[in-house]
Amino acid sequence: MSIADAAGATGTTGTTGIAGAPGVPGAESPGTVAPGALDSPDTLDAVDRVDRIGWAALAEELDTYGCALTPRILTPAECADISGLYGEEDRFRATVDMARHRFGSGRYRYFGHPIPEPVGRLRQAFYRHLVPVARDWAARLGRTAPWPDELEDWLEMCHAAGQTKPTPILLRYREGDWNALHRDLYGDLVFPLQVVIGLDEPGTDHTGGEFLLVEQRPRAQSRGTSTLLRQGQALVFTTRDRPVRSARGWSAAPVRHGVSTVRSGVRHTLGLIFHDAA
Repeated sequence: MSIADAAGATGTTGTTGIAGAPGVPGAESPGTVAPGALDSPDTLDAVDRVDRIGWAALAEELDTYGCALTPRILTPAECADISGLYGEEDRFRATVDMARHRFGSGRYRYFGHPIPEPVGRLRQAFYRHLVPVARDWAARLGRTAPWPDELEDWLEMCHAAGQTKPTPILLRYREGDWNALHRDLYGDLVFPLQVVIGLDEPGTDHTGGEFLLVEQRPRAQSRGTSTLLRQGQALVFTTRDRPVRSARGWSAAPVRHGVSTVRSGVRHTLGLIFHDAA
């Protein structure tokens, strides 16, 4: 992850909550969008599951929290297949030791070309549904919306601008590992939303390791959101900033994300970033 802002991890106050645990006093708790969307997930292709997400409700939740959980879009077997790629060295263009770069603790790997088919198809499927949200956010902030309908065309624009390195990542956290608050920015071209998919089951494979999102609010204390990511669930979240209502209409609220300390076990996640890197 390219920009780790550990300074943003301290001195921040606000409300935090755990998704799926409503009723926590003072908690900000994004929920699962359209929980009944996948009645028979094992009989559907992963892309079909993405298409069946309640996208209108998800967009509303993104507007409220800056992040939104989906139903389970991968089966346990599919999660195991993807997390199992971590040990295949030739799949990746780079491996990052977070402690070495003071990003936190743990390791993640950037997939190289060719991106594994399941990863590439998920990236394309999510992009198609998130483009309307990205364009709506840009309109509210008075910004241009350069994103075409298809991911392939957007990546061609990234490559023409010198951002040619693929950015899908596979992350592994062991006991004691964590990730500092940061943004995944790799050049001038940025898609405003990204996705992380849980590949292990919290409470069984690991404890701790909640996904953290911290939003800097205009003329106010920062707001924190904590999300427990279940196996096969995806969390869509803000990459850099998002529109929030202000006295003047709409303002851009800067957002950073990270991962709390893993207390036991191993936590794998798949990160889908929609702009490539310089």
